[in-house]
Amino acid sequence: MGEVKCKINIMGERREYPADTTYRQVAAEYQDKVGQDIVLVLINNRLQELHHQVQEGELSFVTTADKAGRKAYRRSVALLMEKAVYNVYGEQGIRVRVMHSIGQGNYCKLEGDITVTKEVVLKLKLEMMRLVDLDIPIEKKSIRSDEAVELFRELGMKDKERLFRYRRSSRVNIYQLGRYIDYFYGYMVPSTGYLKYFDLEPYQEGFMLMYPGSNPRLVDAFVPLEKLYEAMKESYEWGRTMGVSTIGALNDAVAEGRIRDIILIQEALMERKIGELAERIHAEKGKKFIMIAGPSSSGKTTFSHRLSIQLAAHGMKPHPVPLDDFYLDRSLTPRDENGNFDFECLEALDVERFNSDMSRLLTGEEVELPIFNFKTGKREEKGRMMKLGVDDVLVIEGIHGLNDKLSYSLPKESKFRIYISALTPLDIDEHNCLPTTDCRLLRRIVRDARTRATSARETIAMWDSVRRGEEQHIFPHQESADVMFNSALIYELAVLKQYAEPLLFAIEKDCPEYVEAKRLLKFLNYFLPVPSEQISTNSIIREFIGGSCFHV
Repeated sequence: MGEVKCKINIMGERREYPADTTYRQVAAEYQDKVGQDIVLVLINNRLQELHHQVQEGELSFVTTADKAGRKAYRRSVALLMEKAVYNVYGEQGIRVRVMHSIGQGNYCKLEGDITVTKEVVLKLKLEMMRLVDLDIPIEKKSIRSDEAVELFRELGMKDKERLFRYRRSSRVNIYQLGRYIDYFYGYMVPSTGYLKYFDLEPYQEGFMLMYPGSNPRLVDAFVPLEKLYEAMKESYEWGRTMGVSTIGALNDAVAEGRIRDIILIQEALMERKIGELAERIHAEKGKKFIMIAGPSSSGKTTFSHRLSIQLAAHGMKPHPVPLDDFYLDRSLTPRDENGNFDFECLEALDVERFNSDMSRLLTGEEVELPIFNFKTGKREEKGRMMKLGVDDVLVIEGIHGLNDKLSYSLPKESKFRIYISALTPLDIDEHNCLPTTDCRLLRRIVRDARTRATSARETIAMWDSVRRGEEQHIFPHQESADVMFNSALIYELAVLKQYAEPLLFAIEKDCPEYVEAKRLLKFLNYFLPVPSEQISTNSIIREFIGGSCFHV
């Protein structure tokens, strides 16, 4: 009987391989042609790790330059770092927690009787480099969910033990590096020899684990973002105070009937923070332009309404001014490298008209502000007259709100700048932080399906472009804000789950967006659902699921 062969289409070639060939062996043949490091494959539109044996179908390589490959690489580097901590400090009972992302890295803290110094970080880095040189296999094993609960209880990983109590799937994939065992949310590279590019740097009470950025073979330099760090630290510490810092803890609260109180406390806290912000603006006399900016689906519209109400409660007269009303006519809008209209660049706005109108308002003139008609693609003058009195302030919301090039003619002392983003306080567990971009993507999927008749597939398809715009136009200005406001709600993903899942399930398996939809569905599977009936109508989450009193 002849040897069983698998027929695979690779880069326009029809190839045959023995059935026991691994994708790692196939990748080795094509590595020089591909260029960047191959870490996964896509076979019949399904991601597979390189240790798997080949199957027939259409195959493409996933490298560290691709989103899925970049995530797998970073996950694997985190496992490498954990193994180094285990090797160097494990006998002392020292553990590591992988926390929120800052720039192209993760902030990490060592827990136990240890102070993080340059020497400590250097020792960990050298151990990581040693493990890379040894090229140790990263082994994947499938065990029963009840076994996983018992295993992580024995290993002292309480957050994972909690997480898997609510696991619907009967089995769990775990990864083993030498004698070190852990669970990771997503795929991994096959061995430590792949993990050549990383860095460790002391920061605050812990250290930064840095990854490559746009160049997959060059680690980004760490640039401290102090305001972002403080906002995330505050959010994380509040979650711990509430006893809800991980998904497992949130599920406990749902199962035990405590979620209603958590929702009420969270909303009360947010209202208090918005009130304190309004009080600060009122106290700083002479602020006429409240400039609000933040990435997509941060809840800017609801936040601006709620802030306006609080400003009014302090005797001020707020007036909303969307920057969208200062768009150039569609025929004058710049185009990107693909020939499409680039609505996210600063040049898409009539910056001169904005500065002229705002400067005239500041000197006491009455000004007619434009209104942009998105159907005709033109600005219109509809008698929207404005004059600033002593108590009047303009609440200006748009992606370029913090860019000084937008408001170059306005005195610095007349502006109060607010950066808003959804910086979730939840982690998946000790070593898997929850990406804030996933929260915003799910918000947008739900909102756009409801308000714009946009499918989840279409929203996912445009998300990378949206993220590039944020990286270019929003994130570089976040540290210049007077205040960084966190719009994330600790319970929101459990609410979004019931709205997002049907939309994601509608994506067909042969669509390019199916891989991302499947990943998000797996992610949402961690959460117990929370009904939306008990959420107030002024909540930021209402901007996305509907039922807001602000008609957004």
